[in-house]
Amino acid sequence: MNGLVRLLCILCACGVFCCCKSKTSKKSVEKQTVQAGSDSIPRVRIKYAKGFWLEYRDGYAVLNIKDPQESSHTCYQYALIPRGKKVQTPAELPVVEVPVRSVVCMTSLQLSNFIKLDAIDRVVGITSTRFLFNGEMQKRVDEGKTRRIGIEGNFDNEIIMSLNPDLMLISPFKRGGYDAVKDIGIPLVPHLGYKEMTPLGQAEWIKFVGVLLGMEDKAGVEFDRIENRYNSLKAMVGDVERRPVVFSGELRGGVWYAVGGKSFLAQLFHDAGADYFLKDDPRSGGVTLDFETVYNQAESADYWRIANSFAGEYCYAALKAQDERYADFKAFKDKRVIYCNMREKPFYESMPAEPEVVLADMIRVFHPGVLPDHEPVYYDLLNK
Repeated sequence: MNGLVRLLCILCACGVFCCCKSKTSKKSVEKQTVQAGSDSIPRVRIKYAKGFWLEYRDGYAVLNIKDPQESSHTCYQYALIPRGKKVQTPAELPVVEVPVRSVVCMTSLQLSNFIKLDAIDRVVGITSTRFLFNGEMQKRVDEGKTRRIGIEGNFDNEIIMSLNPDLMLISPFKRGGYDAVKDIGIPLVPHLGYKEMTPLGQAEWIKFVGVLLGMEDKAGVEFDRIENRYNSLKAMVGDVERRPVVFSGELRGGVWYAVGGKSFLAQLFHDAGADYFLKDDPRSGGVTLDFETVYNQAESADYWRIANSFAGEYCYAALKAQDERYADFKAFKDKRVIYCNMREKPFYESMPAEPEVVLADMIRVFHPGVLPDHEPVYYDLLNK
């Protein structure tokens, strides 16, 4: 929490943290003229994402960003202006010239949008390559075209300054450490796609990156393809006679980490024709439970979903070795554990931009007769 407070103070000092309003305030009468070549910012329609939207003004657009899981009207605002064009914008709004030519990404989730848009050449800096799967990005790192900038809280300022990116995509609810780079003058723009509560809402952040890169049309076409396939698959199991029950998570340090019934994962299970064991829980974020609470609610559940980074071969024996009580769940006894090893799959790097693929994986497990020919990409049943 201290890191969040510190970052919000930083953003306030940088003029980034504002209050979204539908009307122009008196303060916005003060203008700044920026020498920034297109005539205007293309209009983008947002259908599912709750964390960003655009307001179009005379010659520029206001990009609004907020936490999708909060009802507060507090948000981040930026004036997007066409590169090479003189535009008057409100003095209190930080300016981002588009298309953006170079970006530093803080997370693999952010990188997923660049991969989907075939625009990783715009990414000049990343925080880590520990679980980097994309071959082209790995080649860029090896050739020095994309640099490692350190981790949140311990950035290498000299590298960042040498890159001189047009902006940095940040995760303001993580460790932060942006006070060390705020004076460089690089816009810090939050990317909050990971907090969206629906798979299509998260995937629609490809339009967010598309706007910044001047690739609105390509982002729109790609999202339409994702949306159509996702909704087509969803319709295939919309009227199934039996909806299996699935629970998620595992014990870590004596605490069971799961998510609430209004979360991204709960919606994914629902769309795949299953019921999440906490579907009536009103929370959208993480939930911590003790083993007894989980066991009382999930002992007879049909399936158990696990995603982790396991070194070695993950199997039922390995799962039981972590905690003997795991073997008491029906899903364990029936060998119905749905698993994704993030050491082997691009869980964060590609999956956020491919919800239709994840949905197909889940449908194949829950209702195998619906998609008998689908080859699992991210999730599959443990087979031994």
